[in-house]
Amino acid sequence: MNEVVFEILPEMAEERIDKCISSYMEDLSRSYIQKVIKEGHVFVNDTVVRANYRVKVDDQVKFVIPDSIEPDIPAQDIPLDILYEDKDILIINKPKDMVVHPAPGHYEGTLVNAIMYHCKDSLSGINGVMRPGIVHRIDKDTTGSIIVCKNDEAHNAIAEQLRTHDITRIYRAVVYGNVKDEQGTVDAPIGRHPGDRKKMAVNEKNGKRAVTHYTVLERFGQYTYIECRLETGRTHQIRVHMASIGHPLLGDTVYSGRKPPCHLEGQVLHAMTIGFVHPGSGEYVEFETPLPDYFEKLLDRLRGKM
Repeated sequence: MNEVVFEILPEMAEERIDKCISSYMEDLSRSYIQKVIKEGHVFVNDTVVRANYRVKVDDQVKFVIPDSIEPDIPAQDIPLDILYEDKDILIINKPKDMVVHPAPGHYEGTLVNAIMYHCKDSLSGINGVMRPGIVHRIDKDTTGSIIVCKNDEAHNAIAEQLRTHDITRIYRAVVYGNVKDEQGTVDAPIGRHPGDRKKMAVNEKNGKRAVTHYTVLERFGQYTYIECRLETGRTHQIRVHMASIGHPLLGDTVYSGRKPPCHLEGQVLHAMTIGFVHPGSGEYVEFETPLPDYFEKLLDRLRGKM
């Protein structure tokens, strides 16, 4: 069994224990956490607690994760928008509202379920049964290009390019406000938010170096359409960096603190271009994913066409 031990910070006082654990362990579903609590594997100050226990400042929480039984991840016939495929890789245009890989309590409806059906046994196994073929990911509400590796050799080659920041990743986004400069760079380390484990933040003390280059494409007064080129690839990097300079992404309720306009659901962010050295041919290849309909309609509305 694995144990996770942490102390309760002042800003989390009086929250339910299941919600508190969820904020520390965002890959676990609330239902799974509640199941573990019900089975008596969660302790506060060495005492077993129930899911409705409300934590106090300086409580010491111990969450004991039972030894996992290899989960049965089903292959599901979910339509895929395949931009490119060969014996080594797939390039998928991931839709909005699709999670990339399963997590405890969420074993269906993900990109992994779909590629397992499509690829059968031809997927890399380096990241285990929960993430076959997955070498990188994008957020649930972010659309666009993602690489899937069909064998371990391809996986290792792409992973190395990710490690050395040699993969071209260009995004499109719409942000709040009128961005002052036509071009700019945000070079600020990103790590866990010190007070909210579900969020990332510019974290000078514990963050890892993160660099985002942005270019203004169009201005709409209250909003700006931009292109972002990632030099590094940290969790929520574009969302955190743009919010840190006062221009959070439209629809991003996590980092903007604003109610999204135009009935948006999730941040307006699209992984448009991805380029890398092909693991089989050794040649540089690049793929471009068209903007999704919701993004095009938003731009038309901002341009006054709707």
